[in-house]
Amino acid sequence: MLVHLKTLGCRLNEAELETWAQAFQHAGHQITRNATEAQLIILNSCAVTNEAERKSRQLIRRLHRKNPTAKLVVSGCYASLNTDKVAAQLGVDLVIGNQEKSQLVPQVLHNLNFSSMPIAATESKEPALFSRGRQRAFVKVQDGCRYKCSFCIVTVARGDETSRAISTIINEINLLYSQGIQEVILTGVHLGGYGNDLQTNLYELIQNILAETTVPRLRLGSLEPWDLPANFFSLFQNPRLMPHLHLPLQSGSDSVLKRMARRCKTAEFAQIATQARAQIPNFNLTSDIIVGFPDETEAEWQQSLEFIQQIGFGKLHIFSYSAREGTAAAKFPNQLPNAIKKQRSQELHTLASQMQTTFMQSQLGQQQNVLWETQAEFNPDKSQQVFGYTEHYLKVALEIHADTQVENQILATKLISSQQDYVLGKLVAK
Repeated sequence: MLVHLKTLGCRLNEAELETWAQAFQHAGHQITRNATEAQLIILNSCAVTNEAERKSRQLIRRLHRKNPTAKLVVSGCYASLNTDKVAAQLGVDLVIGNQEKSQLVPQVLHNLNFSSMPIAATESKEPALFSRGRQRAFVKVQDGCRYKCSFCIVTVARGDETSRAISTIINEINLLYSQGIQEVILTGVHLGGYGNDLQTNLYELIQNILAETTVPRLRLGSLEPWDLPANFFSLFQNPRLMPHLHLPLQSGSDSVLKRMARRCKTAEFAQIATQARAQIPNFNLTSDIIVGFPDETEAEWQQSLEFIQQIGFGKLHIFSYSAREGTAAAKFPNQLPNAIKKQRSQELHTLASQMQTTFMQSQLGQQQNVLWETQAEFNPDKSQQVFGYTEHYLKVALEIHADTQVENQILATKLISSQQDYVLGKLVAK
């Protein structure tokens, strides 16, 4: 059977897809990048915003139109929050909620009457990750969140915190490395809460991974700033832990952060940024910002802009606030009109672009190691453009001849010029 896997939303969804891909291959089935040729399509949906829900609905319809004869299974946060609605949507054969995700593959095979094949039949297959056109592997280490930020629906959709055992995570990373994976990204709903249910913590997990695996690159997914222990940045003395963190700030105004029920004030965030940059050269901080939170005044917005500029992020993910039914913030008074949200979003996008350009230009002239990933279509002159990421998570493009293969290789590269959202690189001769 040919299986097509599709996801929307967070890196955790991507990590789950990679696990399912491995399991389907283990059961004797093949992964295909082409939805039109699949007999089975799995969608891992998202509900972090109203827009994400809309995209999830659209994608369900689109996948069914592309291949109406394929069995269609929908999981993820949108499916968990709207099970009956999703089940009734045209083309959907099975809905599997977040609490049942760990058993998705056997449930699909059983409920939709797909058989398994002997393991020996799959031994020569391409690794699941590569068959999906990916080089970096997202590894899910925990799920759920015990905190209740007033805007967040994900904690409702994902439920209580549960962590995977360190030994299980290490075994998965070692397997991925044996399959050719060069970089692993640890991910979870509340990554910093890892181990709260196992009498351990994220610091110990990272220590053990660095000690008991040899994967060249280890990167951390989105991490709440209040979760970092005092000695956290000492871990980055190991060059295999990549010098980049995505720390969601959400707002640069303390009064807005209080209404959001966030647990980190701006002064504490600034201290984290200062500490990271003092201890790790060229450390890259990226973040999430919510624009137009209920009752956000112009003064609060200006405070936020000034603080964001003060920190100087390498990249921002910007979200206009949308009320999510089932969250505290949806009931807050003074919901802002879309016109104000749009104006503030445009202001922040302008600032974000300036900060990104500043960071990119600060890296020019340096020699950095780049993990090359995707290869673009051939140009008429038989050249092609490939993209990859530095250790600091800076996107780099490279022009090479069509006969040159660099995909999934970590190569020394000189950064020579900046473009809109990436830099151009040139391979350094060995």
